[in-house]
Amino acid sequence: MSRQVIITCAVTGGHNQYEKHPNFPITPNQIAESALEAAEAGAAVVHLHTRNPTTGKHEYSPENYARIFDQVRRSNPDVLINLSTGWGGHFIPDDTDPQKGGPGTTLMLPEPRMQHVLELKPDICTLDIGSFNYAQVTYVGHPPFSRRMAELALEAGVKPEVEIFEVGHLMQTMTLYKDGILSGPVMLQLCLGMPNAAPATGSVIDLMTSLMPDKALWSAFSIGKEEFPCAKKSIARGGHVRVGLEDNLFLSPGEFATNGTLVSKACEMIEESGNAVASPAVAARLIGVRQHRTVSA
Repeated sequence: MSRQVIITCAVTGGHNQYEKHPNFPITPNQIAESALEAAEAGAAVVHLHTRNPTTGKHEYSPENYARIFDQVRRSNPDVLINLSTGWGGHFIPDDTDPQKGGPGTTLMLPEPRMQHVLELKPDICTLDIGSFNYAQVTYVGHPPFSRRMAELALEAGVKPEVEIFEVGHLMQTMTLYKDGILSGPVMLQLCLGMPNAAPATGSVIDLMTSLMPDKALWSAFSIGKEEFPCAKKSIARGGHVRVGLEDNLFLSPGEFATNGTLVSKACEMIEESGNAVASPAVAARLIGVRQHRTVSA
C-alpha cells in the first residue's frame, strides 16, 4: 500500500570528513543555504549542527544555531527544523587519570546542552538515549541526563527524535515512554553502520523495529556507500529516510554530492518504490508536531 515517506536531510553533522569535500557547508549562511536547498529538493525535515566558521570543525554555538535557524525559518517557514543536541556526550579518558576527561571530552550537563533548543524551540531536537562506541571514541548517554533532556524538550514543546545506535537504547526509550516523558508517536532514528556499533543490516533493523513502542515513527540511516542501501531497507520495512552530507559525501563514486542532490536521489527512490514523498505539512501530522512560525529575538 502506498504511503507518505518523510525525508530528513542531515546537513553537516559533526564529522571530520568535511575537508575532503570541496564545497562542504561550514558557515551559518552556508549551512542555512544548504538546508534550504535540501528543502527545495523535497526534504520535509532539516537536521542541523553548527561548525566553527573559521576552522570548519564541529562546535556547539547557540549563537550560530540562532543564525542558521532564523535564516531557514524566514526563507522557508514550512520545513521542519531538527536541532542536534549531540554535542556534550563524548568522553575520552585522560592519559594519566582515566577517571577524568582528556582532550576531546565534551560532556555537558543537560540544561546548558539544551540551551539552543530551549531558546529557539524548533519543531524537533535529537535525544541521545544511551552510550555506545564510535570508532575510538566513547559516547556517554548517562540515563539521568537523557531523562532530564527529554523532560526539558517536553516542557519546551519540542518533539524529541530519539537516536538509537544500539538495541539497548530501545529499552531506555521504553522506560521513558512508560513513564510518560516520551509521548506517542515516539520518533526514533536508527543510526547504523558506525565503526564498532550496530551494522546496517536488514536483520538488525528488523530486531530494532520489533522492540519499538506501539505506532512509533521511525527512520534508519547508514553512512558512506551504505546510505542508500539502508534507505531502501528502511522504506521496504515501513520506515522513513535520512540522507545528507552528515552521512555521505558522494552521489556516486567520485562524484561529490550536495544536500540537494542527495535528497533528489532519495525522492526518486521513494517514488520508484510506489510511495510518495511527504510534504512538511504531512510530516508534521505524522510526527505529531505543530509547525513553529517564529524566529529568535
